[in-house]
Amino acid sequence: MNVTRKEQRIIQRALNAWQASGELTPSDSQRLAQTMRVSPFDWRRLSRYAFWTALACVLISLGSLFADSELVAWLLSLFSHSALMRILLPALLAVACYGWGFRRQRRETQWHYSTEAILFLGVVFTAVAIWQLGERLDNGSGHIAPLFLAGCVIYGAIGYIARSGLVWLFFLLALGNWFGAETGYVSGWGAYWLGMNYPIRFVLFGGALLALCYGAQSLLRQRQLFTVSKAMGLTYLFIALWIMSIFGNYDADSWYQVSQARLLPWGLLFAVAAGVCIFISLKTDDGMLRGFGLTFLAINLYTRFFEFFWNGMHKVLFFLILAVSLAVIGRYAERIWHAGEGQVEKK
Repeated sequence: MNVTRKEQRIIQRALNAWQASGELTPSDSQRLAQTMRVSPFDWRRLSRYAFWTALACVLISLGSLFADSELVAWLLSLFSHSALMRILLPALLAVACYGWGFRRQRRETQWHYSTEAILFLGVVFTAVAIWQLGERLDNGSGHIAPLFLAGCVIYGAIGYIARSGLVWLFFLLALGNWFGAETGYVSGWGAYWLGMNYPIRFVLFGGALLALCYGAQSLLRQRQLFTVSKAMGLTYLFIALWIMSIFGNYDADSWYQVSQARLLPWGLLFAVAAGVCIFISLKTDDGMLRGFGLTFLAINLYTRFFEFFWNGMHKVLFFLILAVSLAVIGRYAERIWHAGEGQVEKK
């Protein structure tokens, strides 16, 4: 069995612990240890990081492209004679990338990360085709939500069929954009929709996404999409809760007149949500829930610290308290780490 050095250390510790407790004889422990072949270099991790970096560079390149209005105008001028070609060409490229990715999945299953990168190119070309379709159909109404919905349908179908967490991630991002654009359009791009501003809307959206994720847990796990769905649901929920704790249910004009005391209940609601997440994680031993709960509980506490003491406290004392609190957290985490290492060594 090929393992990395880190995996070899973990397995060896487990074998030593089982041998010490009598679960394994010394000969069995030695025999199992000899079946491991330590890879001198973690090529799989390098492959993953290299493709992630490549995808990030593609996104940066696209961002730079759209930021350069002259370059965009020049590219569009190449197809200025036919608006249909500006839609059809990226659409055909997207179909080609999806077809290539599906073919590689069936015939060359070992090339996982490169296949994900090919499917990602399909995502990019799909977005370009939808953008050009929106330009072609634009009537000045500002109703862009159907374009996001079209992206949801395409990305959702491709991600589900291909069992691609990356494409499924873009489906969830497009779904959030569709929800925000649709509710904004229906409300006339005002501050409120059904009495809710944007943060509260996305608190409900994130909660609904999490509920659907757990409701369809078995199906999503079968398609290897549960983890990314849960992570995105928690991300939508907690980022919206954080923004809600700052702005409450007020619009931009009235927020400046609101006292911190009136916003405190929203911060308490944020803290309760993080506490519930931590409590559930302790009951279910869910590392993701625990990570989100602890991270956003800390963000909540530091946000309140900035709100209440930034203007009323001298900056020397302010940052000194901040430094001490972070040092205490670091020291506590270090003690937990060393305690865990000591327990492993005793075993």
